[in-house]
Amino acid sequence: MKGLLAILYFLFIQQVYSQNDVPAARNRISMNDNWKFFLGDEPAAQNITFDDTHWRTIQLPHDWSIEGDLDEKSPAKVGGGALNGGTGWYRKTFQLDESKKDKNVFIDFDGIYRNSEVWINGHYLGLRPNGYISFRYDLTPFLVFGKNKNVLVVKVDNSRQPNSRWYSGSGIYRNVWLIITGKTYVIDWGTYITTPKITEKSALIHLEMQIYHSSLNMRRIKIVNTVLDEKHRLITSESLELKNRTDTLINLQRDLKVPNPILWSVDQPYLYQFATEIWVDGKMTDRYSIPVGIRYFKFDTNDGFSLNGKSIKINGVCNHHDLGSLGSAVYLAGLYRQLTILKKMGCNAIRTSHNPPASELLDLCDKMGFIVMDEAFDMWKMPKNLYDYSLDWDQWHKKDLQDQVLRDRNHPSVMIWSIGNEINEQWNEKDSSGIFIALELASILKSLDTTRPVTAALNDPYPKNNLIRSGALDLIGYNYHHKDFADFHKRFPGQKFIGTETVSAFETRGYYEMPSDSISRFANKKNAITSDGRIINPMSSYDNAAAIWGSTHEETLKEILKYKFLSGQFIWTGFDYLGEPTPYGWPSHISYFGIIDLAGFPKDIYYLYQSVWTDSPVLHIFPHWNWKENQEVDIWAYYNKADEVELYLNGKSMGVRNKYGDDLHVNWKLKFQPGTLKAISRKDGKSVLIREVKTAGPPAKIILRADRNILFANGNDLGFISVEVVDKNGIRVPDADNLVKFQIEGNASIVAVDNGNPASLESFKANSRKAFNGQCLVIIKTEKSKSPITITATAEGLESGSVNMVSEN
Repeated sequence: MKGLLAILYFLFIQQVYSQNDVPAARNRISMNDNWKFFLGDEPAAQNITFDDTHWRTIQLPHDWSIEGDLDEKSPAKVGGGALNGGTGWYRKTFQLDESKKDKNVFIDFDGIYRNSEVWINGHYLGLRPNGYISFRYDLTPFLVFGKNKNVLVVKVDNSRQPNSRWYSGSGIYRNVWLIITGKTYVIDWGTYITTPKITEKSALIHLEMQIYHSSLNMRRIKIVNTVLDEKHRLITSESLELKNRTDTLINLQRDLKVPNPILWSVDQPYLYQFATEIWVDGKMTDRYSIPVGIRYFKFDTNDGFSLNGKSIKINGVCNHHDLGSLGSAVYLAGLYRQLTILKKMGCNAIRTSHNPPASELLDLCDKMGFIVMDEAFDMWKMPKNLYDYSLDWDQWHKKDLQDQVLRDRNHPSVMIWSIGNEINEQWNEKDSSGIFIALELASILKSLDTTRPVTAALNDPYPKNNLIRSGALDLIGYNYHHKDFADFHKRFPGQKFIGTETVSAFETRGYYEMPSDSISRFANKKNAITSDGRIINPMSSYDNAAAIWGSTHEETLKEILKYKFLSGQFIWTGFDYLGEPTPYGWPSHISYFGIIDLAGFPKDIYYLYQSVWTDSPVLHIFPHWNWKENQEVDIWAYYNKADEVELYLNGKSMGVRNKYGDDLHVNWKLKFQPGTLKAISRKDGKSVLIREVKTAGPPAKIILRADRNILFANGNDLGFISVEVVDKNGIRVPDADNLVKFQIEGNASIVAVDNGNPASLESFKANSRKAFNGQCLVIIKTEKSKSPITITATAEGLESGSVNMVSEN
């Protein structure tokens, strides 16, 4: 699986960073390089003649907040990650060849957080308050060509805080593209493809397309639509000629048939390519291509979810948009790493909580086989923060929702629209505004896409809920309330269920408290202080602590597995994220909810899901085996594909355990003795897997492991290097907190460090990091020239470690 995903990544990154689709027709050019940036307000910067030579030169995507120091007094508060916003200005100078004079030129911004204003050559193009939405401006009327220089200016205002309940980041944090077409072209997001009829022998592809044709003279227009298979071999092609067309918007509908279709699924995410060529008087003026996944799905009242006629559970997670120590800046390699880790766990679905995602995330979900719940809003007119999107709701919600749907509706991975998360308008029976807004939003969605159900994430899933009363929801979305799952049909006869947000359990990787067999619920918790005055704020990894509104992982998973009508769930969360450090306050500034920590290291609970969600054999025992002499220690094991697990301590059997009923783990209580714990899982008396946990000695050396040994020399690829502090025998030291320093040789740089500790106040932008429970992480970024790369890690008193990589074009 790892090898196949790596090959997929290489093919995909080549496609994304290709400069031109068809040079004679449409160019898609990255505009990420050589921007000038200033943190602060400088109104004169919009002027063409402004001198920005003293400004910092940066590369996009860029998040300036992650570059700052953690700040207890940050206006964003710990809920926003304790990192500051502010106002920033960006300027980029570029030239266009004289040959582009007869072209249309657009600028596409994939996302700017937030309140962006844009100028080109001193001309004001517009304002977009929403920090998560993608948008386009037409530059054509304002450009200069040849040796003349164009000046693009962007102001970003994220100064009014707090405006988010989690870490937002600040700046042009997603990609920027220059799009160049002929005068007759497919308009932005102007293609809508559906597959209304699918059989084993054929699939009908229905196309709706908008084409803009600008000419004062009569023209002969030829439109060619082509379907290619995954290897770019021709499947079918049809052409249409339009005569005597002048300046007009052409609305086109067509049907094409694909024989013997290969269906898109989570296990085989097969993608066709649909291309449109536009020819005017024999000259190609545009070529527009998008991937197409042929699939059908259904949510059923009694049978839950099915994809291509096969019943499956939606085994999903919620994720915020940040990439941990990288902040909110979108890196394809960071998204790929997260999805790869989740795929290996058996996860098959992502909820984009609580905003439109980066388009690259959806592209990867298409290619890797994830079902997506595409979410629009965290609030409507009623606010959750002092300066949040509610202030922009009246003017912008319709446009923002339309743009989200138009951008995302062709992705086969997207199967659910969510119009909101825990919306405040759901509560008040006397105030019916929630009913009317829900109906309006659903109507906008249905006018643009009729193929996907609409839901909302409801933390009040009762019939009196205004959003449910509206009748706008095709799926009733439950946030938590796992004890009510069984009575869903009594409460909502004939309705369909989706667990939009579940669990909210707390774990800290590598930290354990005994006993493990009692469950605690927390809303708030006092700081945990060590004897030397350090604040560590840990939560036990035994899956026995949860938020007061949530559950442990096992509690909810058992309910989901019981009933076929429960179509699935989206767990809060897949990864720890910046901000919202429930149940602690400062100095904690990172969540504890993740199945995987902020650095990308799995917590023990990861292996519970792997044992249930995958067909791969799993045996995972924990905790570590470094304790006080004769201390009573709880040993847990997650396993599958076996009847039983036997545990040995220093060669002596501690007993056989097997799961009864709906058990999801087995456990033992032992008195600690140094040595080796060994677990053996067996099926029909035969060994399936063997796992060992050994007592570690004092820290002795550092081991480095790279996620990939070959990187792209494109200036934007990332390498993730995991760091372990081990004893002389190579056993990880479970409480090691050595300060590890990094050096790099070659055409790459260190862009971030992390260790997954929610209470660490170390900078993410450094060349060193303390190990946390024996592990930390360093992330490097390539330059645009290839070379060997060596990363070396050192720590006082330890044998150093190194790893070699290479960047290639």
